[in-house]
Amino acid sequence: MATSVVVGEEVMRNKQVIFKDYVSGFLKESDMQVINGTLKLKLPEGSNGIVVKNLYLSCDPYMRNRMTRVEGPNLFTSFTPGSPLTGFGVARVLDSGHPNFKKGDLIWGTTGWEEYSVITELEGLFKIQHTDVPLSYYTGILGMPGLSAYVGFYEVCSPKKGEYVFISAASGAVGQLVGQFAKLMGCYVVGSAGSKEKVDLLKRKFGFDDAFNYKEETDLDAALKRVHGDSTFMENPIDRYFPEGIDIYFENVGGKMFDAVLLNMKDHGRISVCGLISQYNLDQPEGVQNLMCLIYKRIHMKGFVVFDYYNIYPKFLDVMLPYIREGKIMYVEDIAEGLESGPAALVGLYSGRNVGKQVVLIARE
Repeated sequence: MATSVVVGEEVMRNKQVIFKDYVSGFLKESDMQVINGTLKLKLPEGSNGIVVKNLYLSCDPYMRNRMTRVEGPNLFTSFTPGSPLTGFGVARVLDSGHPNFKKGDLIWGTTGWEEYSVITELEGLFKIQHTDVPLSYYTGILGMPGLSAYVGFYEVCSPKKGEYVFISAASGAVGQLVGQFAKLMGCYVVGSAGSKEKVDLLKRKFGFDDAFNYKEETDLDAALKRVHGDSTFMENPIDRYFPEGIDIYFENVGGKMFDAVLLNMKDHGRISVCGLISQYNLDQPEGVQNLMCLIYKRIHMKGFVVFDYYNIYPKFLDVMLPYIREGKIMYVEDIAEGLESGPAALVGLYSGRNVGKQVVLIARE
């Protein structure tokens, strides 16, 4: 175990999750290693960085993309073999050389997969002002995934009451929120997930009109056209999921699901591309067969990167905090305890082992 911390000590032990080497194919726990490293706590003279104690770390699908060697211009840089992973997390400031942060501040943003980190790139760090909600929420509903759901649904799709919405990976960190946003708008919502437990969660906890387990489907096009019988949204209980097509598709998966959705989109439908998790572990990504639907159906499809929308984070909080406090939005987390559980938790994302937002608890306050 790492020793206790006293800011100002020169060197201390610091448990870390190390990225061993670039990954080909499916990510494995053995591609990472938990070690007891060391950390110099004293900031260099004149540094404007901060020293933090990490409390929660976020497991996010995009992290797999950073485990492949990236050459040339790219949104993400590759992780450095032999160094700790980095990702979104919640932390408390222990020491600061920057005027905007002081000892004791709680922050969320990019930090190391380790017990303690020195952060020198402070752009994109947010001070946590509202602590009447669980701090872990800033890895999810009030952090990057929550803002992604908000931007991808409201800003990209411009939803209207009564529209038909389909969400893939609907029980995940982003999908569960998109579905609830859509229901609050008065939309009809169907989601796909990878187990009966998750399908039940979508319908019973998050209020989806319907949902199906994609792993049980041999024909996804047929699944999207299937007649349903338990939704109260439409007057006729034998109507199909999408009798006239899908108005809005929130894309988290890609691959065969994306191909099937294209066949079922409504004319002038909108697709918000948030992620393509089915493709991240493939050395050769799957091709898409039905792209002509974009032309014939005049579909508007847009990818987005949440960083581009950080400027609306205060507006996002103004919407989300009342929803949480009033119980209008529910959120499910899957919390793994201890930094040593981090590799297994991250690997589990890609097989759907998690139920809800996958978080790693490093230290309790």
